[in-house]
Amino acid sequence: MPAQLDHLLVPSRDKLAAARQIAELLDVPWSSTGIGAFAPVYVNDGLTLDFDEWPEPVPQIHFAFRVSDGEFDAILARLQAAGIPYRSTVHGPVDAQVDTAHGGRIVYWNQPDGHQWEMLTVSYARRAS
Repeated sequence: MPAQLDHLLVPSRDKLAAARQIAELLDVPWSSTGIGAFAPVYVNDGLTLDFDEWPEPVPQIHFAFRVSDGEFDAILARLQAAGIPYRSTVHGPVDAQVDTAHGGRIVYWNQPDGHQWEMLTVSYARRAS
């Protein structure tokens, strides 16, 4: 079996708020309690994000999710409904735009702890073969 990423620890100031926000945006289950001190977000059958509370400073991490076109539309609508600012470039200004330069659609937003989230429909890191 090839190696598969099973879970990641996500440092946060408020693990419950952070876990709830990403779970609601992705429309996936989460729990306020998990193994140890974590608040797990069950991204899919093989990946869990374990949110943990850390003291300042919280390191900033980039997370990218590849989703279908329909999931992209739904998540973008939830970002907009929640009033979460988003942008079309990784380090650019908040422009409420979607990037289409890589053969799919991409948006970026920051979580209150500073983590940068990316949602894309076509991987630019792995071209289809």
